[in-house]
Amino acid sequence: MVGGTGLYIKAFCEGFDPVPHIDETIRQKINSNYKAYGMAWLQQELKEKDPVFWETGEKKNPQRIMRALEVLYGTGKSITTFHTKKKEKRPFNILKVGLQISKEQLHKNINNRADAMIEAGLIEEVKSLLPYKNMNALQTVGYKEIFLYLEGKTNLQNAIDAIRHNTGQYAKRQMTWFKKDQSIYWLQAANIELIMSLLK
Repeated sequence: MVGGTGLYIKAFCEGFDPVPHIDETIRQKINSNYKAYGMAWLQQELKEKDPVFWETGEKKNPQRIMRALEVLYGTGKSITTFHTKKKEKRPFNILKVGLQISKEQLHKNINNRADAMIEAGLIEEVKSLLPYKNMNALQTVGYKEIFLYLEGKTNLQNAIDAIRHNTGQYAKRQMTWFKKDQSIYWLQAANIELIMSLLK
């Protein structure tokens, strides 16, 4: 496996705690409040109503906060009560390798990727998804910035700059997540020979 979010990799390697199905109207209500009142509302709501998760969860990730509130509203319980921390046994060996590059190179890669997305037709793709813009899956970097551009709320250059900035912030959060995983072997990306020897 190459890439993937920290939560996806964790679920693949260790299993995923089951959480009850949440009514779609609850999700829509939280999304509406988030759009109306912003991140500050999400954080305050979580802090007041689920202080346990507030102390241990990701306070700057709106998707994580909204998911925690969905579970709280839908079940009356903190999402932490569904976290058993029981690791599933996998029928294969797991070796995690993390690749490191300089901050300068990372920012360059992010900027180049944003430009490549535009050149590959991101604007046309997002335009075709306008009727579905409120879906959770589209509240992600790349889509939400172009939605604002297509709605006339910003110009194209500002939208591209926002994609670059928000991708950089996302990469920073990813690094914070992965740095907590003591099972990862961290190697310089340029050290191809050593990387390949580990994967044999």
